[in-house]
Amino acid sequence: MSRIGNKVLDIPAGVTVSVSGNVATVKGPKGSLELKIPAGITVDIKAPHIHVLRSDDAQQNRENHGTTRALLHNAIVGVSTGFSKKLELVGIGFKATMRGSDVVLDIGYSHEVVVHPVLNSKISVLNPTTVVVEGIDRQAVGQTAAVIRAHREPEPYLGKGIKYSDEVVLRKEGKRAGKK
Repeated sequence: MSRIGNKVLDIPAGVTVSVSGNVATVKGPKGSLELKIPAGITVDIKAPHIHVLRSDDAQQNRENHGTTRALLHNAIVGVSTGFSKKLELVGIGFKATMRGSDVVLDIGYSHEVVVHPVLNSKISVLNPTTVVVEGIDRQAVGQTAAVIRAHREPEPYLGKGIKYSDEVVLRKEGKRAGKK
């Protein structure tokens, strides 16, 4: 039984949710998102609350029940407050600059790395070593941040690379540290 799917969603002020056919549209102050509702799942909207219901206890419907509720919740939070991920560039000479809507990374390669934002996400550079990805779509924000981080993941010896601001890099001691 899906416990997540049974939780009631609250609609904040300024957000409207409508369902037509198998598509739910969520509109808010930051934008609008559309979510495809799978077969066997119904969305019941009553004033300030939303109930996600499933038609029966078939395996696929049970799987989709909690997932649909979570995706609907992410859409509501996205159009009302938005999502953001903060990345830090750690290393001598590592820096990020903006070129239009793209970010250009100088991260120790012989060439510069250009990263384009995914649809429904926006990249900004606070300072040369801090990059922020913002947007209304949680998946797009996470995907854009993961693409940036994948160009040079933090390494365990010196900690150089691109890391999330809240990420802890486990450090290893080098070969010389253990010798006497």
